[in-house]
Amino acid sequence: QVQLVESGGGVVQTGGSLTLSCAASGRTFSITNMAWFRQAPGKERELVTRINWSGGSTYYTDSVKGRFTISRDGARDTVYLQMSSLKPEDTAVYYCAARTGVVIVGYNYWGQGTQVTVSS
Repeated sequence: QVQLVESGGGVVQTGGSLTLSCAASGRTFSITNMAWFRQAPGKERELVTRINWSGGSTYYTDSVKGRFTISRDGARDTVYLQMSSLKPEDTAVYYCAARTGVVIVGYNYWGQGTQVTVSS
């Protein structure tokens, strides 16, 4: 089992910055990939970014490229999402997710979510 706890959400003005953290605990040695998803009201949950836990390769959805940065701290079993130049359309609940063990596609552990609100 892996537990994920997000923190760092809040309210920020357009153009501002915010950093989210996701601390993993439990069988963290089994983590192979971690990601941030978001879900805005009335919309489906979407993948924002992901990072390979061992090699550090990353992926970003087009709408956040150049504005968001995902990083990891292996010693602390923590993944970060640095968000800058925030826009009102970034408003959503942000979820941290982890993929472990033999899982190849998708994510089998999820955090509780943290609200990010960008005011115009």
